[in-house]
Amino acid sequence: MIAADLVVRDLAEAATLDGPASPRTGGAMSELGVVPRAAVAVDRGRVVWVGGERALRRSVRLRAGARIVEGGGGTLVPGFVDAHTHVLFAGDRAHELPLKVTGATYAEIARRGGGLYSTVRATRRASDAELLRSAAGRLARMAAWGTTSLEVKSGYALDHAGELRLLRLVPRLARATGLRLVPTYLGAHAVAPEFLRRPDAYVDRIVRATLPEVARRGLARFCDVFCEPGFFSVRQSERILRAARRLGLGLKIHADEFVLSGGARLAARLGATSADHLLATPSSDRQRLAGAGVVAVMLPLTGWTAAPPRRSPAREMVDAGVAVALGTDCSPNSWVEAMPLVLAAAVHTGRLTPAEALTAATVNAAHASGIEDAGVVRAGASADFSVFPVPSTERLGYRFDVRPTCVYRQGKPVSPP
Repeated sequence: MIAADLVVRDLAEAATLDGPASPRTGGAMSELGVVPRAAVAVDRGRVVWVGGERALRRSVRLRAGARIVEGGGGTLVPGFVDAHTHVLFAGDRAHELPLKVTGATYAEIARRGGGLYSTVRATRRASDAELLRSAAGRLARMAAWGTTSLEVKSGYALDHAGELRLLRLVPRLARATGLRLVPTYLGAHAVAPEFLRRPDAYVDRIVRATLPEVARRGLARFCDVFCEPGFFSVRQSERILRAARRLGLGLKIHADEFVLSGGARLAARLGATSADHLLATPSSDRQRLAGAGVVAVMLPLTGWTAAPPRRSPAREMVDAGVAVALGTDCSPNSWVEAMPLVLAAAVHTGRLTPAEALTAATVNAAHASGIEDAGVVRAGASADFSVFPVPSTERLGYRFDVRPTCVYRQGKPVSPP
């Protein structure tokens, strides 16, 4: 018999997302590996058994002191993987909301010294303790909604020392919260205010000084670039990303968020791990992403907060054969912490089915974040999962407000029952 120190039982169903070790596309995004009337057994932080509850007693032996969690007829799903966040920042931008709702664009607000640059000023002023405290609070609330792994970008310092400081804080946040955090260097979030008249000189600084230091210290898994008019051109973005790849970093691109920037096409040409936003990406470039195996990270609530609002093209991406992942884009511009709300938005505005949305928020988001054993509930995987008080997975895309009754990361409660 299999030994276990944690068992979750009395589940209406468990969605295992078990399947091939690759991002899911097309019809495979609807295959959730659902086990009805299920139970899950865990030992030493790893899933050791998943099956029907009737087989639990003859399959699993409880260790002394083992915990038994009653699922209450709910649904167990893998811990959400948030594939795109900017959680490490200071301050907020609530005062800019009247500008946005009256039609000012993201780029216009930035040109006035607000927007992203407002957050840069606040983040540069903040102490390490202040940044850790505010980010840890956001991460705790994200965990309470079922997120157990997430990507964390730098990008609100925009100078050499400041970007390194932000990346050094990520492991400290992981230890403090118990969550799995994947650091991404985003020094090319915008041109630093000191270099506004010399953007190529800022790119030089990134390529020659900061990226080599990030790689040498092992501070980031990925390098990201905001490829958009007014921020970084395709030429500048490609220079940064090719330098990052030579240094062993994975590639991500903020692409086609406001206009057709060429970012998605660049992502396909370079074989990036993911291209994110993609609100203005045409069908020809969706085909390029599919052919290159680039994961499209959809951020449906960010499109909703844009001026004017834009619908996430998640349905079009799936239909083009692109692997789709989801993220909150948690940031001062789009302050979203609840992944169930993102799933519901992906269904109601992005036109994904609930099954496709769950796949996008788990196993596909894990691939977009470079994580091998997250987003699934199967023997050998990290015991990262949540139990939601609903009778089936389809309710996760139907309900906007459903909150899990318990959340586990490596078999330990991060949001206990």
